[in-house]
Amino acid sequence: MAEVLVLVEHVDGAPKKVTYELLTLARSLGEPSAVFIGNGFDNAKDKLAEYGAAKIYVAGDGDLDGYLVAPKAEVLAQIVASASPAAVLIPSSPEGKEIAGRLAVKTDSGVITDAVGITDGFVAQQSIFGGAINVQAKVGKGTPIITVRPNSTPPEPAPGQPTEEQVSVSLSDAATKAKILDRVTEKKGGRPELTEAAIVVSGGRGLGAGENFSLIEKLADTLGAAVGASRAATDAGWYPHTNQVGQTGKTVSPQLYMAVGISGAIQHRAGMQTSKTIVAINKDPEAPIFELVDFGIVGDLFNVVPQLTEEIEKRKA
Repeated sequence: MAEVLVLVEHVDGAPKKVTYELLTLARSLGEPSAVFIGNGFDNAKDKLAEYGAAKIYVAGDGDLDGYLVAPKAEVLAQIVASASPAAVLIPSSPEGKEIAGRLAVKTDSGVITDAVGITDGFVAQQSIFGGAINVQAKVGKGTPIITVRPNSTPPEPAPGQPTEEQVSVSLSDAATKAKILDRVTEKKGGRPELTEAAIVVSGGRGLGAGENFSLIEKLADTLGAAVGASRAATDAGWYPHTNQVGQTGKTVSPQLYMAVGISGAIQHRAGMQTSKTIVAINKDPEAPIFELVDFGIVGDLFNVVPQLTEEIEKRKA
């Protein structure tokens, strides 16, 4: 089977969930080979084996963590040149998309970003123009380089015993010109990260005030979900911009997306409409969000959300 490279996205060696999704996807397309760059490989190797990596390329030079994305693109380019893989799959994060673009230039290959699925022949499925159109695209030159949105593929374990290959890193002067001088660890609560969450509950203008986001947070915590917000809500200062879902915010694709008090403008829809199941709560029966949903509730969110939260808590008891 043809080798399919998967770039491991990790934090101090702990792979993010999207890595397991890409390994699962790669297994349907060829023989998955993980590419681990940076420190902390000992924290990752067992999980990469659990999700079916047949081979692991390890570029563990500690200096790699001291720079931005350019060295990672160079390492991948070196592996592509030596291994001649059938394709390279990269998480569709801001960093991942920059790595993909740089890698495409270095390998003289085509690149596709924000795929929500890949079929035989490395035909990528995309949702474009604010989600109004679904298309299929295929790289016509070089090695297909494809970034894939998180939550596009359910991760499925396939335990194995991968071989390991140490990669000798040779970086150009250009790749090391931008260096990280300091790091600040963001304080995280108990909720999952927005772009990786399986369930997202978002609030919008219909909440009327920032303090009413407590309704959204309580519902989200009951479901083990992440909290999102519309642009109107973040612009009003009701919730942090880091939680904005939409074309100018974050793109999510969870198994369940709940839009509470959100009208469904195209800007917001572009960031969430690839969600597997969409539920909306809005008092306006003509709200555009209802054109998109699987289930819609026309009602006052201040009545519906507390009842919904209470019912979920009862069923969990």
